[in-house]
Amino acid sequence: MSEGLSKEEKAALRDTMRERKRAKDVDGGQLLKEALEALPEADRALGEVVCAVIREAAPELTPRTFYGMPAYAGAGGKVVVFFQGGTKFKTRYSTVGFSDVAKLDDGPMWPTGFALKEWTPEVEARLRELVKRAAG
Repeated sequence: MSEGLSKEEKAALRDTMRERKRAKDVDGGQLLKEALEALPEADRALGEVVCAVIREAAPELTPRTFYGMPAYAGAGGKVVVFFQGGTKFKTRYSTVGFSDVAKLDDGPMWPTGFALKEWTPEVEARLRELVKRAAG
């Protein structure tokens, strides 16, 4: 039987409500910067390089936050790609995820989330290609 939302899930919902209120007055780039700064060092380091690659690969995407985590939205304002530090939900890895508006379709099934434990040239190349496709 489910106990309801976890402490981490409740915190993510609170983050979302704060984001929505602040987004009316604060630039999305500032919110993203604050979200990165709030991460523990290991997650922050990964998040910063992920964000740098996203900005370079798809400069048309707009920075914002998504459940308190760094994200980038398309022209309609809907999140296309996001970074989630591993500590957010106490997982053993960080995640780069893509929403349903990301143009990653590949037949009847394709991945939309990727575990990220360390940064390598191969990871950078793959992320760059995925972000370019997703932004379409």
